Amino acid sequence: MIGRPARDEAAEYYFRYIDQVTAQDILGFLAEQQTEALALLRQVPEVRSLYRYAPGKWSIKGVIGHLNDTERLFAFRALWFARGFDTPLPSFDQLVASEAAAADSRPWSDLLDEFAAVRSASLTFYRGLPAAAWERRGIASGNPFTVRALAWLTAGHVIHHLGVLREHYLTDVVG
Repeated sequence: MIGRPARDEAAEYYFRYIDQVTAQDILGFLAEQQTEALALLRQVPEVRSLYRYAPGKWSIKGVIGHLNDTERLFAFRALWFARGFDTPLPSFDQLVASEAAAADSRPWSDLLDEFAAVRSASLTFYRGLPAAAWERRGIASGNPFTVRALAWLTAGHVIHHLGVLREHYLTDVVG
């Protein structure tokens, strides 16, 4: 089993996400999270997917577009480090990415299909890693990461944003 990341496997900032994952089996959790997230999100009608709870906030579509982009980013970083590359990776500006992605112009069902596909690809990648790869380290955005920390970060990031959706976007749509 892949253990939880130690505090030196990512910058402390990222543990605000990592620590939200209470499961011990990260691969099982990522698979369960995919099913549960899609069950929740499929309850949101297309018209509601453009809802913003305040001016300047992302729409629900924008949040899911952000999750898709960020999971791809974390998986790329994990691939880079797992395969032994040691060149530091640059930062990721989520606002630049969000604007360029134009999630609000896409059908809601396409964003959900993308979420499913991205998560499935992440799971396939992580399941295929040799044991030694989980411990490999690298630098991204000026911060240290292990491959293991990136997998846990992926799950915790989704937990965080689903919590935001439940609290601010979906209170009158779903339970």
